[in-house]
Amino acid sequence: MECAAKGRGTRCTGGPPTRRCGRCGAVAYCSISHQVSHWSEHKEECARLEQQMLNSHKLHDFPFTFSNEFTFQVCKREVPRCSFLMERDIHHVGMWKFECSCWTSNTSFDYSSGRDNDGWGLPSDLCPCRDPVNPISTQLSNWKDYYEWRCLPLHSPAALLLHWPLTIFHAVKLAGISHSTFKVTNKLHIHYLGPDIELRELAVFSELHALFPGLQVHIDFFGPEVPQSRDDSKINLHSYAHCVDIECNCGSQTEAEWRISDGTTAAVSLQLHKGFYHDLYRNSKKDPAPDLIIAPNAGIAAYPSWLPTIELIKEMNVPAIFSDYCEEAAHLAASCIGTVTKCPLTVPIQINPFRQPMAVEDSVLYLACYSNCVLFGM
Repeated sequence: MECAAKGRGTRCTGGPPTRRCGRCGAVAYCSISHQVSHWSEHKEECARLEQQMLNSHKLHDFPFTFSNEFTFQVCKREVPRCSFLMERDIHHVGMWKFECSCWTSNTSFDYSSGRDNDGWGLPSDLCPCRDPVNPISTQLSNWKDYYEWRCLPLHSPAALLLHWPLTIFHAVKLAGISHSTFKVTNKLHIHYLGPDIELRELAVFSELHALFPGLQVHIDFFGPEVPQSRDDSKINLHSYAHCVDIECNCGSQTEAEWRISDGTTAAVSLQLHKGFYHDLYRNSKKDPAPDLIIAPNAGIAAYPSWLPTIELIKEMNVPAIFSDYCEEAAHLAASCIGTVTKCPLTVPIQINPFRQPMAVEDSVLYLACYSNCVLFGM
């Protein structure tokens, strides 16, 4: 938490910002003088932030048995993610290695080393490691629906990783793309902008096997966080991320079924591209346009590099869905998009039913913040 007036005049006192705005309660200050001096700027947003604080209970609403203990509590939880993962014996295990701040390794990109880093680290009854028992429901609209379909108990922590593919699934619906659209090609092509932590959890995207049955899903990841050594790498996901049960048939899958592409066709394939989207895609006009552009946790208002990307997306005339950590970030992003495109959003700001059900630990506001929290589109 930082003083809302930091960097706007005199230095902060050095202590924690404990003086919260008496009206909105979303921002805090280190001193009375900073609160007074910042009012001329804050008054433009105060009422809006107040409304967002009043609506925050909707963001905290999850069906999971662990929700009350480990989701957002005044933006600063007493129990960190590490403790949550340790209690479930998944701290620094499989894909969970990258869900806490104490892990700094980049070895997840070495897929030739095997699948140890790509598993669930959970028993088969707590994770989707095999094909679903029943066909996917057209009414799959929230975490409870998904867990029932995948026969998962509500104490399973799998949603903490599954929010990545489930957000894609929901974004396809928001963009108005139906399975009938792909009757001819049986392919779904997505451009995924600005990946970060999900680059270390790519195995979780294998769940797209189940979410888009009968389709070949190809995702191109574009972003500066892609390691130089993985630039242009192609990865085929021939099987689901595996569980820890020795008896489960998901464990019989060989390393060859989760591998760098060898030219064979997989139901889910990924390709990594290092660099900004507007630089890479504008220079490769021969590439076909995607069916959808998605940018999770985009932070459009925070990064000037988004402006030329928004201009390019407008030229392409392809549906684009963005997510962000909180409603205020989405509001500021919508303003940026409107300034560039001179058009309103085609998909208004709304809560993502498949947001990650654990609060962001280092939020700079008292607003409810979750990964993939809210969605909007152009």
